[in-house]
Amino acid sequence: MVVESKSPTMSSISKISIVTPSFNQASFIEEALRSARDQAHPLLEHIVIDGASTDDTISILKKCSKQPEWQHLQWVSEPDSGQTEALNKGFRMATGEIVGWLNADDRYRPGCFQAVADAFLSYPDVDVFYGDYTYIDENGRVCRIRREIEFSRFILRHHYPLYIPTPSTFFRRRVFDGGNCLNEEYDYVMDYEFFLRLAEKGHHFRHIPELLADFRWHPASKSLSPAGPARQREEGERVARMYSPILSRTPQGLPLTVVRSGARALAAGLRYSEKLLRGYYFEQFRTPKASA
Repeated sequence: MVVESKSPTMSSISKISIVTPSFNQASFIEEALRSARDQAHPLLEHIVIDGASTDDTISILKKCSKQPEWQHLQWVSEPDSGQTEALNKGFRMATGEIVGWLNADDRYRPGCFQAVADAFLSYPDVDVFYGDYTYIDENGRVCRIRREIEFSRFILRHHYPLYIPTPSTFFRRRVFDGGNCLNEEYDYVMDYEFFLRLAEKGHHFRHIPELLADFRWHPASKSLSPAGPARQREEGERVARMYSPILSRTPQGLPLTVVRSGARALAAGLRYSEKLLRGYYFEQFRTPKASA
């Protein structure tokens, strides 16, 4: 039986599905799971796709699954080719009208689902919403607030790292019903390529100016692995040239280097000037509040 929420907004929104790829994240996964459960959304499913973890992840998932308050939790554990394949499995399983992507070491902030539900009801033409977020360390301490900009396809194409944070991004069901999925060729920039591809197809993006999630930086992060930065740059360069009309028409060598540098500088200037004009940088000087 579904318990109706007292909030008219929450009771009128469709189911939210959260997809979490997991591999050996026993130190953090229960915190991620609780951050979704504690949103108290009346229609929720949380799908964990685990890549046959060898730590205590499976024990944690089994423990949670046996408790009544975790009826919304579904999980599978089997070998896979990595995070991208796991996410695609989860997106195919998701049945909610709203679909979120939460990595096993990140977490949602209180009020996240309410803000997202409000946004989806208010802007029915928008396919992808993304919000602001914080950086947290391995102990869950909030280190920095990250406010983002309104959507710009030019900045998305030419400014990297990606300014759309996956932990605070939510998709309308029709994105996946339209046959869209992550490109499993990419291990590090699958999100960047996916967002660019959706934008090229005409899907609408919108920024929610609220802190929705905590993004965790810790020594075991994939992006901090020895090969991570180089692989990320290589994949990012390839994707940027694929989706940029300017870069795709520029010959290799010095011309491409010059054009790419100019486009990056312009995109960075546009992004950082918008953040400055909105006062985002002044917020860095106050002490952020923890989400829990």
